[in-house]
Amino acid sequence: MELNNIIAQLPYSEPFLFVDELLHVDENGATGTFTFREDLDFYKGHFKDNPVTPGVILTETMAQIGMVCLGIFLLKDDLKKDTVVAFTSADMQFLKPVYPNEKVTVTSQKTFFRFGKLKCDVVMKNEAGQEVCKGIVAGMITTKL
Repeated sequence: MELNNIIAQLPYSEPFLFVDELLHVDENGATGTFTFREDLDFYKGHFKDNPVTPGVILTETMAQIGMVCLGIFLLKDDLKKDTVVAFTSADMQFLKPVYPNEKVTVTSQKTFFRFGKLKCDVVMKNEAGQEVCKGIVAGMITTKL
């Protein structure tokens, strides 16, 4: 499956799309990037005069790249129009701040995918190669009710 096709199938759009580029996806994991542009709305109120990317946004970025893109790849031909990915849990460690205009790379490693549940270990690194956060994300792949 072409990487740009995976991004096109994501159920997100601006301003809630946190995937710029997919670098690699296979049956074991995914790697992609996102740059947190300084004009993103959440920076306006997250720490006056010292904007920092909120942890919930870092978590969402890791889930979109590391779990949802991987889920779309794993489903391949079984992906239907009414398929949805429901984010079910996360356990994150935040190690360094991510500032406006920083580009991050997310890498995931599939822990398991069975009965519609996908669980992945995820790591986010800054451009210097330093881990900024890591953890576990999980979700359910199902159809709309």
